[in-house]
Amino acid sequence: MHKYLRFGLATVAATILSFQAHAAQLQGKVVGVSDGDTITVLDAGLQQHRVRLTGIDAPEKHQPFGQVSKQSLANLVYGKTVTVTYDKQDRYGRILGRVGTPDGQNANLHQIQKGMAWHYKHYERDQPKNERRDYAEAEQAAQQAKTGLWSDKNPTPPWDWRRETK
Repeated sequence: MHKYLRFGLATVAATILSFQAHAAQLQGKVVGVSDGDTITVLDAGLQQHRVRLTGIDAPEKHQPFGQVSKQSLANLVYGKTVTVTYDKQDRYGRILGRVGTPDGQNANLHQIQKGMAWHYKHYERDQPKNERRDYAEAEQAAQQAKTGLWSDKNPTPPWDWRRETK
């Protein structure tokens, strides 16, 4: 009896691991931009999906550069058909994904390059190594060039701002 139970558990575990290894894709039109790292995508079946851009954390709405960051993302994706590559959701039910624009840009990386978001290192283990490296290098370049939020002498990361405003 135990060998069948072990076989069943091993099969379930292998199925879960193979599912996680294959990222899903969502394609649709961006119909909303909540802030510099969250959008709403309308798919072909007219279902709306909230998408949190992975690997980045943008200033909150009421934080310095919050509205500028939101506008930057809106200029890049609003009204356009994007492809979201993802493999999980967060506790709020949002899809956690990388957003590709029609012209092939990575919107997540773009926000960092423009100084509109931080590389969210708290979750970097969830990123592929090359993406982690690219995001870190983009953040460093934006910081050195004093681009976007880095023009502020001491910008407050959103995770600190959220903790302080609770």
